[in-house]
Amino acid sequence: MISISDLRDRPDFQAVLADRIWRAWWQARGTPLALIASRVADNLGPEPIPSAFVAHDGDRFLGTASAITGDMAERPQYGPWVAAVWVEPEARGAGLGATLVRHAAEAIFRAGWSRAYLSAAPHRRSFYEGLGWTALEDGIGDDRMTVFIRDGQTRSCANLEKPA
Repeated sequence: MISISDLRDRPDFQAVLADRIWRAWWQARGTPLALIASRVADNLGPEPIPSAFVAHDGDRFLGTASAITGDMAERPQYGPWVAAVWVEPEARGAGLGATLVRHAAEAIFRAGWSRAYLSAAPHRRSFYEGLGWTALEDGIGDDRMTVFIRDGQTRSCANLEKPA
């Protein structure tokens, strides 16, 4: 049976999660795995953000998504972000990515934020729009990323700041 767990509840997935994130986005840029592992370890702290969520079937890792404070150096004014969305190739096509994205966004909204942001490569645009995300900006950075935004279902969208 597939479950979605907070990494705090399943720290045994910490190494595989760091490995997948590193291989997907950071290895080719020359970033050391140890740096990514350190960032993944930050998800084990007591604050609601950062948080990482792990999809798994028992002890088998299937995917991940995170809620983090910042994701794009080019857009420091935005945040928090849903980031590091990854689904193992053999688990794709069954809605797991959508479920993970929803879990991460809901964690942001539960923490009191009214909006969540997400960046993705242009070829992922229809996937995120299909999940209810709205493209905010296109062509950001060297990778020409798209920034998406999503408002919380029951939160006011009048301000972007975390409530006091």
